[in-house]
Amino acid sequence: MISLRYHIVSITACFLALAVGVVLGSTALNGSLLSGLSDQKKDLGTQVSDLEAQRNALNARLADSDAFAGSMGPKVVAGTLDKRTVVLVTTEDARPADRDAIKQLVQQSGASVTGELQLTDAFTDPEKADQLRDVVTRLQPAGSQFPTAGDSGTLAGALLGSVLLLDKTTAKPQSTGDELAAALGGLTDGGFVKPSQGVQPAQLAIVLTGSQQTGEGAGDRAATIARFATQLDRSGAGTVLTGDSGSADGSGPIGVVRADTSATSILSTVDNVDSAAGRVATLLALREQLDGGSGRYGTGGNAQAPAPGVGSSAGN
Repeated sequence: MISLRYHIVSITACFLALAVGVVLGSTALNGSLLSGLSDQKKDLGTQVSDLEAQRNALNARLADSDAFAGSMGPKVVAGTLDKRTVVLVTTEDARPADRDAIKQLVQQSGASVTGELQLTDAFTDPEKADQLRDVVTRLQPAGSQFPTAGDSGTLAGALLGSVLLLDKTTAKPQSTGDELAAALGGLTDGGFVKPSQGVQPAQLAIVLTGSQQTGEGAGDRAATIARFATQLDRSGAGTVLTGDSGSADGSGPIGVVRADTSATSILSTVDNVDSAAGRVATLLALREQLDGGSGRYGTGGNAQAPAPGVGSSAGN
């Protein structure tokens, strides 16, 4: 007769055998799994090393190319803007090193810088757009015509274009010295601009911006700069909006311009001003503007070529 004790011993033996089998099976599986993971880790490590080597090689080639562009840049632009005048407008996030390099290259092209004007953060602040619009309207020079568009960037471009740029046909001032002083003084008092001493009207303008706009209202800030530069271009013989690759993204000022066919048909943009090649492209684009042309230049995916006359970029 099979006792209860026998059943208990039998069941215990079955569970013990099952447990031993699970342990042995999992041990073998874990060994195989760990071995496979180790091989994958080794392969990934090799791929990472290869990619790092490729990146270092590309960076070295890029550095060599930029050094070459830096040494040849003055020769490339020499005489391209001989006896021309340029006013330099910068945003507050523009790098001083880029500004100084652009100024030097302008002088090496044969042109002279008639002054600098920095746009403050308040200039692009969406919460101060109405205030800027009111100041601009109040400072409108007598006889000048402003566009019907009511956005602050366009109106500010019309005001500063009328006092900072010469007439593209006659090369004569579009406003009086008093009107220039009043416009700069009013915008300075409002906290919207910081002009250098003795700013004078010029034939051409360069608008230098910084990286991609970030934070609250970034899209509105970028659009204000884009519309300002576009209207500035309409006011004189030519304008180039130049910045780094961040500004060429969809939310950056250059990206906003490049997404607007009506703007790209007149305003030139350069998206790699932080490189020697980009600064040379800026000067060549300014010459192209003087000749009535425009284009999208640099290394961004929405650029059409590295520089005027160089040829189309891949994919464009």
